[in-house]
Amino acid sequence: MFERYTEKARRVVFFARYEASRYGSPYIETEHLLLGLFREDRAFARTLLRQGAALGQVRAEIERVIVPGERIPTSVEVPLSDDSRRVLSLAAEESERLGHRHIGTEHILLGLLRVDESLAARLLSARGVKADEVRSKLVEKTKQVSVPATDRRDAEAADAKLALDSFLAALKRSNSADLVEAFALNARLVDVFGKRWNRDEMSKSFETLFAPYAKKNAAPMVEETLADEYGFFIASVLWKNAVLASMERIWMHRMSFVLTREDDGWRILMMQVTAIQPLQD
Repeated sequence: MFERYTEKARRVVFFARYEASRYGSPYIETEHLLLGLFREDRAFARTLLRQGAALGQVRAEIERVIVPGERIPTSVEVPLSDDSRRVLSLAAEESERLGHRHIGTEHILLGLLRVDESLAARLLSARGVKADEVRSKLVEKTKQVSVPATDRRDAEAADAKLALDSFLAALKRSNSADLVEAFALNARLVDVFGKRWNRDEMSKSFETLFAPYAKKNAAPMVEETLADEYGFFIASVLWKNAVLASMERIWMHRMSFVLTREDDGWRILMMQVTAIQPLQD
């Protein structure tokens, strides 16, 4: 069912299931999809609702309407309600209507708005969110990307390079909150010692894992970049003075990156660190 869904859209459904379990609901209702949408992208929620405090207000309004039950363990499968199934069916319809190959969070939003008798639609409508306006913005966005393939690839490469530069800058600050968001959910990293890390493991050890690159005199230099025809961005970055306490004389590292395009920007899919200053006797 979810083959065409973007990673973010799948997480919306995952969070909706969590919200349903939290409120003891036997079904994933439209209000749970709405909360999942907001939980997945808080910046999107603030933009959508046009006010910073609105997300908490929406949750409070939902809790005034629903009758919470006993919390359901997350290991228990919670099915979609009829209205929620209709939302996802309409999301697929909106994607096809707009000529999109994927089903993203924006299509789920349109699906929510079109089930107009649902609690989610009423909450959105009360805040001035209209399907026609959302759809018009998506159409305009689609027109903007309807450019020659070469120009589009150059534009995407520039965006990917900006994402890479932002990540390298965040390494200098050693800010784990910024760093973890730069990686895709299924990202893999091979560190300078050859140890493999997944995203969850990285998020728990960022300060230690990336400490050499936060040092005052550590400096990155982008050596090469390549935007391939399959939608990946590949880059090689040389780090000088990235000294490890256990490898004191290895002070130069090369980071190899593979970035992939997600619906909300570029994410690091694969990263490998190699020591290129060999130990000497």
